Amino acid sequence: MRNEHRLRYFDYSATTPVDARVIEAMMQCLGVEGCFGNPASTSHAFGLEARAWVEQARARVASLIGAAPDSIFWTSGATESTNLALKGFAETARGPCRFITSPLEHKATLDTLATLATRGHTVTCIQPSPSGAITASALSDTISDATSLVSLMMVNNELGTLTDIAEIAAIVHSAGAILHVDAAQALGKVPIDVDRLGIDLMSMSAHKLYGPKGIGALYVRPEWIARIAGQIHGGGHEQGLRSGTLATHQIVGMGMACEIAASSMDADARHIETLSQSFLDGLAEIDGITVNARAARRIPNTLSLTVDDPGFLPFMLSGDLAVSSTSACNSASGRPSHVLTGIGLSPEAASRTVRISFGRYSTQADIEFALRCIRTAVDQCRAAR
Repeated sequence: MRNEHRLRYFDYSATTPVDARVIEAMMQCLGVEGCFGNPASTSHAFGLEARAWVEQARARVASLIGAAPDSIFWTSGATESTNLALKGFAETARGPCRFITSPLEHKATLDTLATLATRGHTVTCIQPSPSGAITASALSDTISDATSLVSLMMVNNELGTLTDIAEIAAIVHSAGAILHVDAAQALGKVPIDVDRLGIDLMSMSAHKLYGPKGIGALYVRPEWIARIAGQIHGGGHEQGLRSGTLATHQIVGMGMACEIAASSMDADARHIETLSQSFLDGLAEIDGITVNARAARRIPNTLSLTVDDPGFLPFMLSGDLAVSSTSACNSASGRPSHVLTGIGLSPEAASRTVRISFGRYSTQADIEFALRCIRTAVDQCRAAR
């Protein structure tokens, strides 16, 4: 989109623009002069070259999370990764599984577990704290030796809350269960070491860290690979866990995005922390705005704001700011955010909530512009009373 009145982008939690370096790497895998071969065609040089690029990308993703390359399995994104992890685990179980999750999870987790519940498995939700956090103590009150798997986000996609995965993992493993982590919003934003944190399964997506859409990965701890049944069959690709011709250009894009994240994570975090604090300082001068889950441990990338004035609606900002009134998955459904109602907001208050998310390309000028737009919208509501 090109116009004089430039819409400022504050929806990095929904998706990110692809980094120019990622685009350059992907372009090398397209066209007759590029690395266009099928990675499974290992009988000739074109296929072998493509396979080498795929494996280099796999190593880059693995390096970012402290994993072995052969524990990374390509998927179409975090949603498919989560489906593969949860359904694949349930399918190899000898009897009904007992799953634990939270009501604040992404729909990819909640809907998958709801489907498994119709197949005889049990799903229990632990309740968030008043601050919106998922705590180890809440898990301790719910988990038992009968629990099979716990599935939780590392970073919540609407609130930005950060779960203490290491503490959670210790409880999960002491009960003899395994831990699946949705890291779609955490990858490239916070350091992840799957061994140190005790993660058994982890869903990842490229388009949340300046990579292309349509590609993601599932990390599977080596000892659990045999316990995950493939959900897409035909050809036995990815050690039998996910059949289908590998999209070399997208895979290379995810690998490059992860390599860039490894070198720029600290700088990106400092940049976003500075902008987020500047934004919060500006908000403090506007009466009637609540920062949801502010007391919880959080990352600075994502803020959830509820405007107290009943006349406010998020579309009042849509001409100037690209923001979300909820997550992209909830926007598609048209229903109030289950995350916001899950932390105690009424449906009406949820309808007056916007998610502001910052990224690598956000600027101080964007922050100042957004604050002016929000102040104008709030002032208009008050003037209309």
